[in-house]
Amino acid sequence: MTENTFLIVGLGNPGREYKDNRHNVGFMLVDRLTVRLDARLSRMQAKALVGSVNYEGNKLIFAKPQTYMNLSGQSIQGVARFYKLPLENMIVAHDDLDLPFGTIRIRPGGGPGGQRGVASTIERLGTKDFRRLRIGIGRPPGRMDPAAYVLQDFAQADLMLLSEILDHAANAVLTFVTHGLDAAMNKFNGDVAGL
Repeated sequence: MTENTFLIVGLGNPGREYKDNRHNVGFMLVDRLTVRLDARLSRMQAKALVGSVNYEGNKLIFAKPQTYMNLSGQSIQGVARFYKLPLENMIVAHDDLDLPFGTIRIRPGGGPGGQRGVASTIERLGTKDFRRLRIGIGRPPGRMDPAAYVLQDFAQADLMLLSEILDHAANAVLTFVTHGLDAAMNKFNGDVAGL
């Protein structure tokens, strides 16, 4: 593969019952991008739904691991190996409890921050040095268990802002592809609602 090939991974859990969960915001982002770019996730590869599209001279490969969140790294490792991509051409989108709802952060790497799909990916790739797009979902209310919170659907009142967040995050991914990591971080890191 050429340096113009990018892997865009969204983390989530497969199955209709998880579709609208906070934990599936990575899947939602991939869905938003595929609709925008008229791509299809039409094949199963390395335990992931995979599809590709050409965008401004680049080949974008989209992947939604179907292993369940905690084993996402198996799938990501398999897809990345198959396409022989340098890690700097991969970005993993996922939910983040430590960021307020309405905030996104693009980072060049780092620890898992309690996100088990990211922890699995770090373990399988043997490195923390892969690009992340962290989508804030906020902390659970009161003493609610974070594991229960992430598996709840977004509140009805949050859906309009969620759509804006996904559009903003999709723009960030496309900027990463066309202009690089620094440009995407400078333009898109922060509060979506404040734009």
